[in-house]
Amino acid sequence: MSDSKLNLFSFTGKARTLHLTWVAFFITFAVWFNHAPLLSVIGETFGLSNQELKALLIINVALTIPARIIVGMLVDKYGPRIMYSALLFISSWLCFIFALADSYQMLALSRFLLGFVGAGFVIGIRMIGEWFPAKQVGVAEGIYGGWGNFGSAAAAMTLPTLALLYGGDEAWRYAIGTTGAIALVYSFVYYKMARNTPKGSTYFKPKQTGAMEITSKGDFFFYLLMNIPMYAALAVLTWKLGPDNLGMLSTFAADAIYLILIGVYAYQTAQVWRINKHVFSETVPEIHRYKFKQVAVLDLAYFVTFGSELAVVSMLPLFFKETFGLSLVEAGLLASGFAFMNLVARPTGGWFSDRFGRKKSLTFLIAGLAAGYFLLSNIDSSWPLALAVIATMACSFFVQSGEGAVFAVVPLVKRRMTGQIAGMAGAYGNVGAVTFLTAYSFMDASQFFLVIAAAAVVALVAVQFLDEPEGQTAEIGEDGTVQMIDVS
Repeated sequence: MSDSKLNLFSFTGKARTLHLTWVAFFITFAVWFNHAPLLSVIGETFGLSNQELKALLIINVALTIPARIIVGMLVDKYGPRIMYSALLFISSWLCFIFALADSYQMLALSRFLLGFVGAGFVIGIRMIGEWFPAKQVGVAEGIYGGWGNFGSAAAAMTLPTLALLYGGDEAWRYAIGTTGAIALVYSFVYYKMARNTPKGSTYFKPKQTGAMEITSKGDFFFYLLMNIPMYAALAVLTWKLGPDNLGMLSTFAADAIYLILIGVYAYQTAQVWRINKHVFSETVPEIHRYKFKQVAVLDLAYFVTFGSELAVVSMLPLFFKETFGLSLVEAGLLASGFAFMNLVARPTGGWFSDRFGRKKSLTFLIAGLAAGYFLLSNIDSSWPLALAVIATMACSFFVQSGEGAVFAVVPLVKRRMTGQIAGMAGAYGNVGAVTFLTAYSFMDASQFFLVIAAAAVVALVAVQFLDEPEGQTAEIGEDGTVQMIDVS
């Protein structure tokens, strides 16, 4: 653990864990987005309308918001080895159900449930945080996130070709089923080869499961406030699927979902009280305190980084097509550069954070993100196409480097709750995507980019309240002993 060098060509120790884990994440993202490049042929098989196809895209991300919160809690309790193996195993069967669907209802239901696989990201954040020291955790988390996130682009590039190789009108079923088979096999590989911690290290767990632990009265109410946007995003998704928009849900069904969301928020509030009511009657010792504002700032930073990435990737091909009169294939290839930057940008953002400090790096990268989106808002048909592509790639670098910088801080807030903190930040990324895509439905591309730039300025201000992780944080072992963990 004290070794300061990271040899990516090694398959022993922490490098082995990094490789095992980014491959697991890569597979989950390939499974999560395996339908996207095959939507047209799926639509032909079932005779689906444009609206029904769009509904599948929305349904695919709906469950991910609560799933990341729940999986974050479970990984802190049971460990990343079991959780990643279980997630891969379960999602493989959901993938098979989607591939074998014989009705649109089965397609939609299995796609909704496959949103669960999008929670895999938070599992690896905890695993990498266990294996890498503070001075390396940023670049390691960046490699994990950037290389794993490339799974969606890999699916887009390979699955259409794979379907052609299988041949036949329904070859898409075999292509999608293949990703499920890979996930099934790797679930056993990961369980066999991965370990939660290096030999001799302790895996710290929360005292109770059901909500995040907080350590002051003010943070109790701050936590409840920060939970609201996640439920609001799910309400917006319900509205998009409701009778006034895509018509996937009846008025009764939509109203029922709204009531369920209110009920679940009330239940979660009760859980937060159950776990944290002691802060109103006793003072938490200084050595065990942390500031919830650290979590809130990371949430907002991921809202504008990953949230804008998901939103922009969704609209960029059409933007290039309409602005420069390109074919759909040409526009898609040029727009794919935004996602390709993940391979280098996320690790670079993590490295920045390790090298130059957490707060300085986030400040610089989110400022660059805001400037990048302001620049994109000025692109029109008078621009040379090459210059527009360069501007897009430059903006993408700051977006994805910012994502790497966010998760360079997550493992340093409170070790035993890393899964929950990662889950909440990850969920906020999806909230950002829902927010920005909803805004896009009411405005043109230029205004859309300006909205993201404005949100980035708000996040930039929030980052100034982030405390640079310094010194050590305390964790209590199962035997009651206190261990100090370096965070700088």
